[in-house]
Amino acid sequence: MKLRTAAFALAALFSSTTTHAEGWLKVDGTQIVDASGKPVILRGMGLGGWMLQEGYMLKLGEVGQQHRIRAKLVELVGEERTAQFYRAWLDNHTTGADIAAMAKWGFNSVRLPIHFDQLTLPADKEPKAGEDTWHEEGFARIDRLLAWSKAHRIYLILDLHAAPGGQGNDLAISDRDPAKPSLWESEENQRKTVALWGKLAARYKDEPWIGAYDLINEPNWSFATPGKGNGCDETENKAVWSLQQRITAAIRKVDKQHIVIIEGNCWGNNYKGLPPVWDANMVLSFHKYWNRNDEASIAEIKALRTRTNRPIWLGESGENSNGWYRDAIALVEGDGIGWNFWPWKKIGFNQPLEIVAGDGWMQIVAWMTGKGPKPGADEAFAAMMQLAENTRFDRNIPKPDVIDAMLRQPHDARYKPFVARALDAKPLTIAAADYDLGAPGVAYHDSVDANYHVATGGERTPWNNGTTYRNDGVDIARAADGTPYVSDFVTGEFMRYSANVAKAGRWTVSARVRSAKGGRIGIDERGVAIPAGAAWQEVRLADIDLPAGPGTATLRALDCGGCEVASLTFTPR
Repeated sequence: MKLRTAAFALAALFSSTTTHAEGWLKVDGTQIVDASGKPVILRGMGLGGWMLQEGYMLKLGEVGQQHRIRAKLVELVGEERTAQFYRAWLDNHTTGADIAAMAKWGFNSVRLPIHFDQLTLPADKEPKAGEDTWHEEGFARIDRLLAWSKAHRIYLILDLHAAPGGQGNDLAISDRDPAKPSLWESEENQRKTVALWGKLAARYKDEPWIGAYDLINEPNWSFATPGKGNGCDETENKAVWSLQQRITAAIRKVDKQHIVIIEGNCWGNNYKGLPPVWDANMVLSFHKYWNRNDEASIAEIKALRTRTNRPIWLGESGENSNGWYRDAIALVEGDGIGWNFWPWKKIGFNQPLEIVAGDGWMQIVAWMTGKGPKPGADEAFAAMMQLAENTRFDRNIPKPDVIDAMLRQPHDARYKPFVARALDAKPLTIAAADYDLGAPGVAYHDSVDANYHVATGGERTPWNNGTTYRNDGVDIARAADGTPYVSDFVTGEFMRYSANVAKAGRWTVSARVRSAKGGRIGIDERGVAIPAGAAWQEVRLADIDLPAGPGTATLRALDCGGCEVASLTFTPR
């Protein structure tokens, strides 16, 4: 879909006014409330990739940590040009336009993952041991983000995503260098972490649009076997709780009002050994990825909410299909739990905004991952700067299906047209990939519609085999010119197409299809045969009668091992 078309679709879907909370957020028993005492459901996105890059967001999963990515870029283009790239990246990736879009589409909060090196030096690079050098430029970036958030009445949640030394054995999420002492192995790293939070609290203590302080993102450290586990089997987690208590105390010396958010070990979910809650204005965060969206999946954290009499918050989730998003959000909101999904944008298809990588960047990716030759310095630098420019909101590709799954579908089970369209006196051709917006079983059915590998113990498998264009279970590929089409359409699957019918009448429905082995598809249960062959062919499916007003037709795979569909055409009789 073209950028302009996607933006139009989003505007049509989310033009209604969203009710916003007002004033300071605070804890009232097991609820987060605003200044008027009204309960607040936080609905937000995390700005992953902005101040802290993770390799997978750049198609560099094998490289992983930001410091390794940076070192490879220095090898390509030198230190000065690499610094220029990172400055452009920070300037472009998140701007006021991003926050304005969040507010327009219905989000009321944004979580900022902070890399400590944006605000202070690493402990081993301080000119004087035990002291802190502060980077005003990094604080000024947060100031600007806060100004945009205030202007659009969105709460900004500060999240220390990469603590000094790194807080776990999942290296990329905190840019940890395993050759150096971790957060948990260095008292100086812990001291610097506490000092950093004291500095942030002193700066923002009077800002009501700072929604909360998320103290340490996803601790994942096995203290019995340092460097070898993620803390899921820990039974006491004393160091995790002790450090967060120290941070809270430092914050409270200067800031008595803001919510503090704590996270357990094991990527935020292991709360064993939690001492009596130590602050009246505290929220407990949990993270949820790739498991089932049933009551059992949140039963433990809900029990903790009851035991501690503190609110719980789904502080991070995502990287799955639209159907999974819809189910997860409906589940937690049904229990009065707010959420923040991850990330707002990246190179990829399953988040609200897609960054276009560019061929040049993908050549760099091939070299970094050992799959291609080393690009020339000038060529590589041009590709890097193009990528930095492509991170800007006006160059991103909006994903209306993802936004719809997060904000409408948890509360509205109906299907809706992907784009506004009308059936009238002229033939109408609809791209097969532009089936309706809606949940699995409503707008479409596919044999695989989400990833549940944490629950099943299996491997991470894609739901859209082409991993492009849309984030549902429907498998989508692209032609040589980039045009999307439905691929791997198999027996039992369907897609629904809606339009406004200007006048009651009869239409002939045909489809542009192909199937190497042949097959049978149809608008009705009789269907028509698709002759085997590699070439696209037009087949007449059925004649249908539609009354005036909203109309729909459903394309079904009746006997297909892997049919492909490019488009449907409705021709008036």
